[in-house]
Amino acid sequence: MFYFIKTPWLVKKLIPFGVWDIPDAPNTLYLSFDDGPHPTITPFVLDLLKKYQAKATFFCIGKNVMEHRKIYESILEQGHAVGNHTQNHLNGWKTPNDIYIKNIEIAQEHIKTNLFRPPYGRIKNSQSIMLKKLNPAMKIIMWDILSADFDVTINAEKCISNVLKNIKPGAIIVFHDSEKAFPRLQKTLPVVLAQLTESGFVLNKIPENLS
Repeated sequence: MFYFIKTPWLVKKLIPFGVWDIPDAPNTLYLSFDDGPHPTITPFVLDLLKKYQAKATFFCIGKNVMEHRKIYESILEQGHAVGNHTQNHLNGWKTPNDIYIKNIEIAQEHIKTNLFRPPYGRIKNSQSIMLKKLNPAMKIIMWDILSADFDVTINAEKCISNVLKNIKPGAIIVFHDSEKAFPRLQKTLPVVLAQLTESGFVLNKIPENLS
């Protein structure tokens, strides 16, 4: 499995329609969680965020929102942001454009947001154009740092290092509130939240009115 922990500047240049970081936010970081909501893992994350007075953005899969509506509503009630992560976690590179966009539309019926993150970070330029035509206010949110909590071949200590060694103000950081990631997330997130808070960072949600 190949992936970048810290997104190289060249990748950001090659996909200019994506928001990779928010550099005009001094001393602020943006934690994000993909693939939920999950009936037990998402509440675990929410409790930790509340403990450290942190806000985050949850990129939700539409079918999971349908199955766990109360958990989804608790995300909003606690002041966090939500984003569209398609209805069925589709890979844009492997999905015809019309099917991909329709899947986003279906998810949007359950997730009212102007934030979208493509599963796996894989979206064609043609799909991004179609998405902007569908909703000109929609922002395609990518990331600056991957915790890699989804990788079953690494341990929590590696995930912690992935995040803390690459921190910079304005960074968008990816975790997953999913069963696959939880063995690493449950050990990683408490340490990361504690250390970032102690270091004086503000942990905020991604604003929907990004320019």
